[in-house]
Amino acid sequence: MNRMLMKKLFMILLGNFILAFGVNCFMLPNGIIMGGATGIGLTIHKFTGISLSYAVWVLNCILFFLGLFFMGKAFAMSIILSTFFYPLCLNILERVPGLMHLTDNLLLADIYGGVFIGLGIGLVVRQGASTGGLDIPPLILQKKFGIPVGITLYICDFSVLIMQAFFSTSDQVLYGILNVFLSSMMVNYVTVMGARKVQLLVISDKYEEIRKELLLDMDLGVTLVHVETGYLRKEQMAVLCVTTARKLYGANLAIQSIDPRAFISISNISEVRGRGFTLDRKYK
Repeated sequence: MNRMLMKKLFMILLGNFILAFGVNCFMLPNGIIMGGATGIGLTIHKFTGISLSYAVWVLNCILFFLGLFFMGKAFAMSIILSTFFYPLCLNILERVPGLMHLTDNLLLADIYGGVFIGLGIGLVVRQGASTGGLDIPPLILQKKFGIPVGITLYICDFSVLIMQAFFSTSDQVLYGILNVFLSSMMVNYVTVMGARKVQLLVISDKYEEIRKELLLDMDLGVTLVHVETGYLRKEQMAVLCVTTARKLYGANLAIQSIDPRAFISISNISEVRGRGFTLDRKYK
């Protein structure tokens, strides 16, 4: 088993553990409602007293075999770890004394629960895998009937939230809705975490000096782009550079020292792939 695969498996397992930690330590003790398979598990736990981990495990198994039947083996392999490891983590954490009583403050529980849940799901999604659960029915409906996944997923989650509203207080319902927003924001952040970069576009008559400064002295990758100025309609070269936020100040200072009148456009970009970032920088 190669190193990359080992790292991927570790991150999937870590993500599921963090997800279970957020649910078990913050959501469940304070009765905050949730969407997904965990929300259905909470409903079953409320009315039957069955452990949340067992309820989620049974539900995940049913959904896993549905995914295997309708989506095939390749899809099933992408969710098999989460299907069985997540309920196992819930079961283990339920038995650890003190974890269920970290805070009685609903707002704190909601915030920390949303952060941990979003972080856990984000780590799994970042590896190209899925946490399974209620993600599976929308994917099946898309494959069979062409129904967009986003619409079906929102309907499923909203239905689960309504189902829990019948035995929850208005505060718990509102906190549950807030948690969905917090966890979604965290997932979006984690999936591009570490990949964010800063892009500089520099238009200057001294583009050759700027290119050498960034490329040779600061060891940054640069690209020269043909541009035409808008006012004078003058054709010239512009310098395009993608770097990290830490090197932005130094790069900006170097450009300004060469040409104080240089036009510099700075923008954040979500992901960079290719030579110098996801591939070796030096040509061999």
